[in-house]
Amino acid sequence: MSGILASTKRHARTVKGIQGFPIIMLINIFLGIGFSFVIPFNSMFGIDEVGMSNTSFGVFMLISSLCGIFFSTWIAKLSDRVPDRKFILILCSLAAVIGYLGFAFSRNYAVLLFFSSVFIGISSSTFSQVFAIGREMLTRSELPEKQVPFYMNILRTLFALSWTVGPAIASYALLYMGFTGLFMVAATCYAIVSIIALLFLRRKSEAAGRSAAKEILPLKQIMLQPLILINVIAFACISTAHNMSMMNMAQFVTKEIGGSQQDVGVIFSITSVFEIPFMLGFGILATSVKSDKLIRLGAILALIYFCVLFFAESSWHIFGLQILSAAYISITSGIAITYFQDFLPDMPGTATNLYSNANKAGSMLGFMLFGFVADVFGYRNVYLTCAAFVLVAVTLLFGLRYARRTPAEASISG
Repeated sequence: MSGILASTKRHARTVKGIQGFPIIMLINIFLGIGFSFVIPFNSMFGIDEVGMSNTSFGVFMLISSLCGIFFSTWIAKLSDRVPDRKFILILCSLAAVIGYLGFAFSRNYAVLLFFSSVFIGISSSTFSQVFAIGREMLTRSELPEKQVPFYMNILRTLFALSWTVGPAIASYALLYMGFTGLFMVAATCYAIVSIIALLFLRRKSEAAGRSAAKEILPLKQIMLQPLILINVIAFACISTAHNMSMMNMAQFVTKEIGGSQQDVGVIFSITSVFEIPFMLGFGILATSVKSDKLIRLGAILALIYFCVLFFAESSWHIFGLQILSAAYISITSGIAITYFQDFLPDMPGTATNLYSNANKAGSMLGFMLFGFVADVFGYRNVYLTCAAFVLVAVTLLFGLRYARRTPAEASISG
């Protein structure tokens, strides 16, 4: 026990000594709270509150995701060229404030689609910018390179920490204040993000920004590298499964197995509670084990999770399964960020956005398929579809292990 405490104190001192890193950690906490208040209840808002059908909700999310990919790709390229990301982060978080205020006070499909496509689409870059800034801070510090994945995982763990209580509190906010109160809280969290960034986040030197800009590669050239392309497809498949599951969970629990809204909040909170030790543990493991091996492990755990979830008959069955969910999410959303950033160490914004856009592409497909599969085959069979997508990802990731790669690609994967 004393050894754990000593190690924790040592890491805390290290974090405190990295210029600006405690501020970006604080920003990440509020970003996570904003996410955790909205994402678990998206389908309930669209279907139960606004009155969308499963299919029209899928179309709504499809269009929103397409716009998110467009805006985030453009913003990522811009952020790797400008001297400093601070004001891009502020503008993206302010866009979220406007977007979620629109969600709070409108129930019109067309109006909501506008706010979601434009303002929430722009705000989708907030996550990428936070982790790109975090990576830059670690790179500029005196931290040994092999320790970077661990401290990036600490940053990702704080995002998960926000989810330990966020969905459960959100379920009670929904119960007593409705969706208007829910989205008001989310807007407030993003407003706090912009205020903290404006007042406390120091600007990067202009010289550093110019030197990074010289290393920019065309996006087409990046995407045509087989290693990157295959990883993007694999992560898009995992994201498809994850987002179908996220959209399906509230409906599955409340309409298929007789659970309550509070059960939904508990289910999402359990995942986040276990994500924290898993992320720290896998972060430590990543300092000595190649990240591609951990990524393959995460994909296998996801496959097992969705296969077993298909057979759940009660909320308490899902409670236990969320531990397995936390394990695969800890890898595919924690280690994966550093894994993608290592592909393009001089372009952290673009690299993080590759990971983020793989998730958005998966979200887009997942949202579209969720409505179709749920309408035609039922909420339970959504999880069988999730398992099929993860099986594709597992096949691709293990295929990379045996594929012939160029020396440059081999060096990227470590």
